[in-house]
Amino acid sequence: MKIKRFYGKDMRDALKQVKDELGGDAVIMSNKKYADGIEIMAAYDNEPDAPLLTEKEAPKVQANLSRKTPTLSEIIGDTGPDSLKALLEKQSQAASPLKIKGVKPAYKAQPQAYSDNAIAVPSPESSDSQQNTQQQDAFKEMRQELSSLRHILQFQVSGLIEQEKNRKHPLHGYLLQRLQQMGISDALAEEVVSYAPEAADERQSWLFLLKLLANRLQTKHDDILSQPGVVALMGPTGTGKTTTIAKLAAQAAHKFGVEQVAIITLDNYRIGAYEQIATYGKIIGCSVKQAQNSNELSDLLYQFRNKRLVLVDTAGFSQKDARLIKQLNTMRQNSCANIKHYLVMQANCQYRVMQQTVNEYRQISLQGCILTKLDECYSLGEAISVAIENKLQICYLADGQRVPEDLQSASTKFLITSAAKLYKKFGLIHNAPNHINNAAVAV
Repeated sequence: MKIKRFYGKDMRDALKQVKDELGGDAVIMSNKKYADGIEIMAAYDNEPDAPLLTEKEAPKVQANLSRKTPTLSEIIGDTGPDSLKALLEKQSQAASPLKIKGVKPAYKAQPQAYSDNAIAVPSPESSDSQQNTQQQDAFKEMRQELSSLRHILQFQVSGLIEQEKNRKHPLHGYLLQRLQQMGISDALAEEVVSYAPEAADERQSWLFLLKLLANRLQTKHDDILSQPGVVALMGPTGTGKTTTIAKLAAQAAHKFGVEQVAIITLDNYRIGAYEQIATYGKIIGCSVKQAQNSNELSDLLYQFRNKRLVLVDTAGFSQKDARLIKQLNTMRQNSCANIKHYLVMQANCQYRVMQQTVNEYRQISLQGCILTKLDECYSLGEAISVAIENKLQICYLADGQRVPEDLQSASTKFLITSAAKLYKKFGLIHNAPNHINNAAVAV
């Protein structure tokens, strides 16, 4: 039997050396652990018989041979197999993924219950799913960045194009900016500026653009009072429909007599709506009735068929209110009475608000519109833009609460002149207030 010492960085490495050099039948004599590795003493008996011993050495060798050689299990304190091959197999299994209590190995298909203290080992399927999710998130983030870059590039390109236009036609760029500051919409301002003469100076070009806007704006002079019939005023809440009807009724009573004027209200939602219009009717001296539905409206229209002017006050709803559709349907059902519909809008509203209002109320045929609250305006360009772009005729202008004084027939010259004066008073840069505190904070 031959004994040999082997060194390895760990038990597995040392056992591999033993197997490679001495074979699988070698017997481990001892093992010792050091700071830098493992030392193993291995013995094997495949060598030729040893030479004859002397008489003095024979008893010692015989005693060693008669003593039982400790097994590998006794050395390492395990109850496993003693053969080196079995030990190597056991070591290779120990090097595989950890078997933790209650955890299903990745390579096993059968289900296994998880314990509370178990550590979850991700399966290949869950790992692939997590990887796909991460890739999708990365692609989504890349798309968002590309979209943001595209918007920035479009903004920069549009700015360069605008600068190039202003460089070639500086007067056009200046006039375009003035129209936009006056409240004219961008599309209408660009369209009007394109007709500005090249050879004219700044003042002549500005007056030319104002005249061009006046030519595009459509108005009707005293349309409601000049023609007999049934007139319904429609519009969102707070536009001044009831007050405008009182002004029209007072002017009509003064012109044709109180017996020729009647008022019908459809406002059954606002508290005190009927009492308000009834008070106006009592002061004026004309008849005032209330209709709850389309049938009552038809009966009242038949009752007032001999009147010269019948004014219908509708309920005010937001353009987003579903009850507006119900009211419009009521007006359609009485179309046989030849009701003329006029839209009442606040002149001090935003451009988009007025545009959306026209889009909702044009479901029925509109004969024109009435602009109210001109006395509260800082700009008239928005109302002028909506009227021009929608080819909506302006019939009356209301600029106060007095009945019936604060109501006049629409005039194109008055509207354009008023818009230019408001721009000169509130829109010009040199007229804007200069706040020293804000300038100091900016510095």
